[in-house]
Amino acid sequence: MMTSQQIRQQFLDFFQSKQHLIVPSAPIVLKDDPTLMFSNSGMTQFKDYFLGYQEPKSVRIADSQKCLRVSGKHNDLDDVGRDTYHHTMFEMLGNWSFGDYFKEEAIDWAWELLTEVYKIPKENLYVSIFEGDASENLDKDTEAQNFWKKFVTEDRIINGNKKDNFWEMGESGPCGPCSEIHVDLRSEEEKAKISGRDLVNNDHPQVVEVWNLVFMEFNRKADGSLENLPAKHIDTGMGFERLCMALQGKSSNYDTDVFSPLIEKVEQLSGVKYTGILENEKDIAIRVLVDHIRAVSFAIADGQLPSNNGAGYVIRRILRRAISYSYRFLDMKTPFLFELVAVLKNQMGDYFPELSKQEKLITEVIKEEEISFLKTIEYGLIRLDAIIKETQKSGKSVLPGAEVFELYDTFGFPADLSRIIAEEKQLSIDEKGFEEEMLKQKTRSKKDSTSKVQDWVILDEKPQEFVGYDTLETETSINRYRKIENKDGEFFQIVLSKSPFYAEGGGQIGDRGFIENINGEFEILETRRENNLIVSLIKNLPEDPTAVFYAKVNADLRKNTEANHSVTHLLHEALREVLGTHVEQKGSFVGPDYLRFDFSHFSKMSEEELQTIEQMVNKKVKANIALQEFRNIPIKEAMEKGAMALFGEKYGDNVRMIQFGDSRELCGGTHVKSTAEIGHFKILSESSTAAGIRRIEAISGEKSQEYFAGLEVEMKNLNQLLKTKDVEKSVQNLIAENAQLKAEVEQFKKEKAKEEIHIWKTEYITKENFQILVKKTSMDAATVKDLVFQLKKETPKSISIILSDADQKPMISVGVSADLESDYNAGNLVKDLAKEIQGGGGGNAGFATAGGKKLEGLENAFQKALSII
Repeated sequence: MMTSQQIRQQFLDFFQSKQHLIVPSAPIVLKDDPTLMFSNSGMTQFKDYFLGYQEPKSVRIADSQKCLRVSGKHNDLDDVGRDTYHHTMFEMLGNWSFGDYFKEEAIDWAWELLTEVYKIPKENLYVSIFEGDASENLDKDTEAQNFWKKFVTEDRIINGNKKDNFWEMGESGPCGPCSEIHVDLRSEEEKAKISGRDLVNNDHPQVVEVWNLVFMEFNRKADGSLENLPAKHIDTGMGFERLCMALQGKSSNYDTDVFSPLIEKVEQLSGVKYTGILENEKDIAIRVLVDHIRAVSFAIADGQLPSNNGAGYVIRRILRRAISYSYRFLDMKTPFLFELVAVLKNQMGDYFPELSKQEKLITEVIKEEEISFLKTIEYGLIRLDAIIKETQKSGKSVLPGAEVFELYDTFGFPADLSRIIAEEKQLSIDEKGFEEEMLKQKTRSKKDSTSKVQDWVILDEKPQEFVGYDTLETETSINRYRKIENKDGEFFQIVLSKSPFYAEGGGQIGDRGFIENINGEFEILETRRENNLIVSLIKNLPEDPTAVFYAKVNADLRKNTEANHSVTHLLHEALREVLGTHVEQKGSFVGPDYLRFDFSHFSKMSEEELQTIEQMVNKKVKANIALQEFRNIPIKEAMEKGAMALFGEKYGDNVRMIQFGDSRELCGGTHVKSTAEIGHFKILSESSTAAGIRRIEAISGEKSQEYFAGLEVEMKNLNQLLKTKDVEKSVQNLIAENAQLKAEVEQFKKEKAKEEIHIWKTEYITKENFQILVKKTSMDAATVKDLVFQLKKETPKSISIILSDADQKPMISVGVSADLESDYNAGNLVKDLAKEIQGGGGGNAGFATAGGKKLEGLENAFQKALSII
């Protein structure tokens, strides 16, 4: 039996024999395509070739591309674990033709590889072709049908509709009819009962699509219409995991050696045996875990850390889904998923070296995320228990949908876990209320992110030229423009024939400036890169966009930005010297006012380390080291010169290398001509952003001068204020004096509180089975808390509600004595009262507090509390 590694290599060897250039997988995380977060197909990295924005390095290419499908049109997340063949992260084996061969060769070679190299029995294969679509004015693909007739009988050629046999990457972009190849893996006995033809595209787990041959002919425009591409291309995608299932004689992708080592590790760590049963909840959980750990690991290796927004939120959601499944169905209450990373690295690290290189970082990030989310689950269980008790106490059997949604949305507590626990208590959830809240959230998100983008109006087809490395001003014209509308208003995007404006990338912000001619000046608000085009944003389109313009970059902003960018290179070098070569850049922001540099390191830096780093960088700044720039050199040559390449970045065959002395990095940004132009470097802070990731924020140049000038003014003001030249000694005296006064105040508070509590005890009002106190005070929160706990302890069957306005800030504290906690919940009481002060808070059944924004609302809260009496 062939291993998965051998299967992958045979594919690449076959197409290499057909004169295809073998290229490595592109990063799974996309950084310069506004239409996609992740590579969701093999063709993503070649999109510019299809659109004609870039010349391909070869007209024939083959590769194995790592892909992720968890959002948008292509979203397999909900199917993962519940069947045998859907995945979030998967490999797509593909061969490509850019204006070279077309349908006949693609079909011939696909058949040859599957039947002669991989030896799949011909009688097990079915093919489908596009049947046409009248609404799009698209004809049936009889050309592909005739080519297939050389190999299969007509009863094995199936007509497919637009959904199945017209491939599109997204809402817009390259597309075209496709021909799918399906393999029937059933037993001979099953095949005799029903034809495989009747099971194609019907979600049968043993009759699956294994290869899709896309005949790329069209471009889907923003308005939904189709236009012909400049040339016809071939884009094929074969699911690696499904191919392994077919060739290894398995009935499930998860039974192949792509997943079996990971499953064995989960069995070992959890003590749960995997049976492979489709409906078994424990088996579903194990399939989810081994799938999701691959997706998360590859994303982190490519530079995308879990976070609360964008692509980072998607990765965090996948990881939390895995943790939730392990918690609920495998009873794993402690972190363990991080231990799967080493297994994955051993499996795939040879072909995907980023897994080996980033193993420690991936492991630490996943472990920290597990620890954090398990705490969230524990907190959510406590909060859910309070909601359940309140519901039961009211005599209802349905949990409020809004409160369950709040648990999900605010705290990340899985909604399906809430449902399971509710069912165990013979309760249900108000699903309509939950969905209404979900819809509100989606509407808010959509409103914030929605933008209308028109199609490009093309004035000139000539390639764009970036001249911003050499000049900040140039004569130019507009090649294309389009109107966009977003929440900020109506704007226009323009593509200049010659652009001096650097497009945001590599952490460096895009240039601003203006274009002008005799008819007026038009401000460039931002510059970004999209599909290899430098796109600048303006508020108003010139009356005559075909005119000649003069483009000027804002020189001051560029100069300060360049200083901050160049100093990040020096900082990177210094960090590696001081902390070790494990340090690698993991993100950056470079603007005119400050810089932010994220890097891999697993402990907080000491003050001594920070001072050493700062001194090393400033030494190189003062050394006036000249910039050495190597443009358009082969990447192999750059690496031989010692250039640093960042994982997760997409590099071409030719690259640009920036060198300041011993600092050598692949970089497309703009830089100072000499380190002396940086002026001075100052670290402002060092902190953690994620497990294993540290962040330095710093300034240079003019901002550094302003910083020290400000310190000097502050020191003079302190000297005058303290009437001394020895500021340090004066401050020490003030601290000592303040500590003494503070101790005296605290003692006074305690004495006053002792007097107050005796009075409060006499003011309880007796109800049927308990005592209640509602009281206003101006005492601070800490004192009130001490008093409430003393009252809880010394006054049986009591509820204490104390409303405080200390420091003009409303605060409500509720205490319930231990003997009443089964009947009354302090957290629920305080939540209800906090609405009057526009606040929120929390606690447990015995004690809870809430702060708010509306001081005048305390009176309403007081009256509301009295109404309980």
